[in-house]
Amino acid sequence: MPHTASAWKRLRKNEKRRRRNRAAAKKIKLQRRAALAALAGTDEAQKVAELRKTQAILDRAASKGYIHPNKAARLKSRLIQKARAAAAATKKS
Repeated sequence: MPHTASAWKRLRKNEKRRRRNRAAAKKIKLQRRAALAALAGTDEAQKVAELRKTQAILDRAASKGYIHPNKAARLKSRLIQKARAAAAATKKS
């Protein structure tokens, strides 16, 4: 356990940040799953809405420092690739 006042403060700050980061990570994970589920479905409007919502959440998390901006860009890029592949598969069949 911390002994000094500054160490106690650091402990409190770290705990607060940990909770905030875990909540943000959970939100990102759930939204990515929702977007992938929408891509597997047939409703075109829902696909677009989920993709936009996911991109917004990733951008917000990157701007607030919850995740690295490059990670947000990578996740968005992979999601768009999957969306384009799903659209191409739909057009073929």
